[in-house]
Amino acid sequence: MSIFDGMMGNASEIEVSKVEKELKDLLTPTEKVEHAYKLIRDLLIFTNKRLILVDKQGVTGKKVEYQSIPYKSVVHFSIETAGTFDLDAELKVWLSGSSTPIQKKFNKSLNIYKVQSVLAEYVLK
Repeated sequence: MSIFDGMMGNASEIEVSKVEKELKDLLTPTEKVEHAYKLIRDLLIFTNKRLILVDKQGVTGKKVEYQSIPYKSVVHFSIETAGTFDLDAELKVWLSGSSTPIQKKFNKSLNIYKVQSVLAEYVLK
């Protein structure tokens, strides 16, 4: 991911092994990270059990919020592909009890269909 992508709010896929090390105390013994995406300092993580949103706060990023979303809470999701002039692809996820979706932007080089497929695999069980 280039610095420009980070400034523009775009996400890119990162190595699962790095994420598992960072989240070792948060994951259950039977939980495995399957896909992870980085958005500047924040993370969007798909495990075999839940979706985890990691929000690193402040200048140093030492204060961190971990939002755990069981896949059964996802009631609706959509993707918007990147266009010729719009270089971002976007994922929107609606949770039960909330009218406002969680929105994440991805750079054009990332396969947004893959992200949607991963989410669909867990939500549609």
